[in-house]
Amino acid sequence: MGRLAAGVAVAFLAVVIVIAAGTAEVIGAVFGGGGGGAGCAATVTTPGASPAGLTAEQAANASVIVAVGERMRVPVRGWVIAVATALQESSLVNLGNLGAGNDHDSLGLFQQRPSQGWGTPAQIMSPDYAAGKFYEHLLAVPGWQSLPLTVAAQRVQRSAYPDAYAKHEARASVIVAAFTGGTLPACDGAALSPAGWTRPVTGDEVGSGFRTADRPGHDGVDLIVGRGTVIRAASSGVVVRVRCNVAGNSWDAPFHAAMPCDTDGWPGRGGCGWYVEVRHAGDIVSRYCHMVRQPLVKVGQSVTGGQPIGYVGTSGNSSGPHLHYEIHTGYPATEGNAINPVPFMISKGVHL
Repeated sequence: MGRLAAGVAVAFLAVVIVIAAGTAEVIGAVFGGGGGGAGCAATVTTPGASPAGLTAEQAANASVIVAVGERMRVPVRGWVIAVATALQESSLVNLGNLGAGNDHDSLGLFQQRPSQGWGTPAQIMSPDYAAGKFYEHLLAVPGWQSLPLTVAAQRVQRSAYPDAYAKHEARASVIVAAFTGGTLPACDGAALSPAGWTRPVTGDEVGSGFRTADRPGHDGVDLIVGRGTVIRAASSGVVVRVRCNVAGNSWDAPFHAAMPCDTDGWPGRGGCGWYVEVRHAGDIVSRYCHMVRQPLVKVGQSVTGGQPIGYVGTSGNSSGPHLHYEIHTGYPATEGNAINPVPFMISKGVHL
C-alpha cells in the first residue's frame, strides 16, 4: 500500500503522538489469535468517544472504523488491527491526493489504490467504504486472528514497510477500548484492561514478593492458587520458551513421556520446573513457572491476552502449588532486566 511522503508523515505524526499519561507506556497488544466466537465480540457503547491524543477528525474516523467492524460482526481483534493500520497509513486522517507527495494513487484512511481494485477514488474516500473493504480483505486471510497484528495487516496492505504496523498496536487497543466502555474482551472471556493485560491466574494472592530482604534473588512474585488452576497469558505475544528446568538442568522440546518436571518439587531442588516465556510488544517478557505438567503452548506460537497456556503446579524449586510470575523489560529475559511485576501490572490497569 502507499506510504506518505516523509514531510507529510512527520506533520501528521506530530498531531497524533500525544497520549494521556495513563496510556503513554502501554506496550502490550490486545489480541494475537483465538477463535471468532461470541467471546471475541464487542459492542460500541460510546460512539462519540474522544480517545486521548486524537483530534476530533481522527476520533470520528476511528469511530467509523469500529462501527463498521461491529456492523460486519468482525471480532474485536479485527477492529484493533484496522485502527492500527489506519494509524500507520494515514494517522487516522482521510487523506486525498497529496499531489507530488502522493505515493502512486493511494487514498483515504488505509491508503487504498483505485488501480489495484480497491474501488473508485470517491468510494475509497468514504471512511465507511474504506473500512468495509479493509475488513473484507482481512477476513479472507486464513487464520488472521492467530497472526501477529503486523503480519495480519501486511497480508491485507502489502506495504513496502511490512513491520511498521506493530508499533501502533498498543495505541490502537486503547483507542478501540474508548468506544467499548473502557475494556476489551478476550476471546475466551478473560477480562483485559484497556492496555491489553490481565491477571495470569484468578483468585490469586501475592505470597513471596519481588527480591525481598530474605529472598533477594527472587526475581518475581508468587501467586498462591490451587493446583490445576488455569494459567493465562497476561497479554498477547509470541511464546519464546517452553522448558523443563530442575536441579540445574534444562530440557527443551521435543520432550519425552516422563520428564523430571512431571513430579512435585521441593524447596532447595532448584529450577522453575515447567515454565513458559511470552514475548510481548516492546520486548516485554512474561515468565510463568512451576506448572503441573507440560505447558499447552509451543515455541513460536502466537497467544492472546487471557489465553490458557498451562496449569498451576509445584514443579521445580517449590514448597507448594503456586504460580511464580516474572516480568522482564528486555528480550531475552535475564536477571538483569527483571522488574517487580506488581507495579508493572498496576501500570497496565491490572491488580495482582
